[in-house]
Amino acid sequence: RKSFQKDSSDSEVENEAKGEFLSKKPAWVDEDDEAEENVDMTHRYRKDFMKSDAEKTLTKKKLKRRLEEQFQRAMGGVPAWANLENKKKSKRTASDGDSDEDDDLLCRTGNFVSNSESLPRGILKMSTCLPANQERFADGKLATVRFHPSAQVVMTAGQDRSVSLFQVDGIRNPRIQSIYLESFPIYKACFSVDGEQVIATGTHHKMFFVYDMMSGSIIPIQKVRGVEERFLRDFEVSPDGSFMLLTGTSGYLHLLSMKTKELISTMKVNGRCTASAFTPDSSKIYSYSKEGEVFIWDVRSRKCLHKFEDEGSLEGKCIAVSKNNQYVACGSASGVVNLYTTDVCLKENHPKPVKAIMNLVTSATCVTFNPTTEILAVASRETDEAVKLVHIPSYTVFSNFPVFRRKQIYLTQSMDFSPRSGFFSVANNKGKALLFRLKHYSDF
Repeated sequence: RKSFQKDSSDSEVENEAKGEFLSKKPAWVDEDDEAEENVDMTHRYRKDFMKSDAEKTLTKKKLKRRLEEQFQRAMGGVPAWANLENKKKSKRTASDGDSDEDDDLLCRTGNFVSNSESLPRGILKMSTCLPANQERFADGKLATVRFHPSAQVVMTAGQDRSVSLFQVDGIRNPRIQSIYLESFPIYKACFSVDGEQVIATGTHHKMFFVYDMMSGSIIPIQKVRGVEERFLRDFEVSPDGSFMLLTGTSGYLHLLSMKTKELISTMKVNGRCTASAFTPDSSKIYSYSKEGEVFIWDVRSRKCLHKFEDEGSLEGKCIAVSKNNQYVACGSASGVVNLYTTDVCLKENHPKPVKAIMNLVTSATCVTFNPTTEILAVASRETDEAVKLVHIPSYTVFSNFPVFRRKQIYLTQSMDFSPRSGFFSVANNKGKALLFRLKHYSDF
């Protein structure tokens, strides 16, 4: 019978190899790198690195140093991952256990599919980045900020009649493009679900625009047949990309086909409708009335399935449904935001909220859930710095946001989380889309 005992000399070789791997020496040395060879700096890729006309050529060593300088300037110093010594030290000293374990990750094999740890309550680990629209602030109020559903891009639109797209890198956020809609101050703008179009409504228009990003064309939708409204302002796009819901006056809701922008059907709530939200599967619509009632509609039959009263609401302002369809948040004119579970909303006429969020003292005008349903952002546009982030599992507010030492948010007009919660943006009345990096989430 064969013996499967490991030969001791084998394990020595293995240990030696392991030691060599961990010491991180270069795999090979190229003599050509050492040669003092000059590089042509007038080439279009390198022109930006010239400091004067005298530097038509640079040695490779100098160019390397120049590139390092440039990179460090952009990063604001040497990033931690670029400094191996620093990295080893930080691993030894990091007591909070959130140090980068990339090296270990590369040395191991096996199953990495595990649940990411849930978001802790109390303090939200975050950093403030440069504004998302740093390269083109809006003139006056910024009506909308929205992250692209699939690309690392953010869109801003405002009353200065412009829609702008920016790449989100957290450092410079370079501008991709801007379009200008003449004499059309924008009330709201939104991406289509496939991310190929931007739909924009105006503050005082019955028409709206569709900006097709693939072809670069701007398509005006002059009139939707069957929709008799003086102004078209508020709207929602269904998560499956099939429908567009326009909020009309006198309680009318117009359901349009997203593909053809034609009217499918009209529904009506008692009183005036102030806000609506689709469920994540696009099968139902929650409509919030000025009188504080919420109507639940079936999208296919356009019938009202149920109606309930938002507890203590004198006037409904804003509504949101969480991405996992577990919660509904209703914000009212008193500043109270009631958080309900969806199952009680569908059954009871007077449901009890699981939490009444009392942190806003002026009218709640915007409520937004993050994609993982761990954070609910609530805001009021009626007073400065009135934004709160609520930790949903514990129903408590994060104590470190906003920072009150210095004013930066001002009046919140719109809020959005990036597709996997890595970033949070707030559009304000000063034309800025403030950008915050939420460090618990590793992905954009």
